[in-house]
Amino acid sequence: MVQPVIVVMGVSGCGKTTVGALAAQRLEVPYAEGDDFHPVENIEKMAAGIPLTDEDRWPWLDTVATWLGDHQGSGGVASCSALRRTYRDRLRAGAPDTYFVHLAATREELLRRMTGRLGHFMPTILLDSQLDTLEPLEPDEPGVSLNALAPPNILVTEAIDAWRTDHR
Repeated sequence: MVQPVIVVMGVSGCGKTTVGALAAQRLEVPYAEGDDFHPVENIEKMAAGIPLTDEDRWPWLDTVATWLGDHQGSGGVASCSALRRTYRDRLRAGAPDTYFVHLAATREELLRRMTGRLGHFMPTILLDSQLDTLEPLEPDEPGVSLNALAPPNILVTEAIDAWRTDHR
């Protein structure tokens, strides 16, 4: 049976890492944290409160796309902000079967989550720039948008069920 290639996407604080790791565990496929593919320069820039440009993102997105492409057929789950349609198109160029799970939440909830986590490089001052950049999934894109306020296990079930429904 073909396993899904899923990208759990959204702005910082939406739960991408938690939901992505749980989904990969449930599907028994590899998991990749998209932030781990950023070059040091990108991490330093974001940690300093400077939003990334498209030029900063292209090489990173290409690396994530390569990982996704390497897991087509065998399956894999990655967390990746994938905020714009053009970014998602870039990921699909390397992995055409990618299915996106957008975790959406209010600014207030995202800010609460970001403020409460320790050891993450992304400062809360970049939240608004991410929200301004975010382009929700369009009807012709393969994926589903879910309410990030639901418990992670429920989100995983909803994401996997949505993929299965779309791939019947």
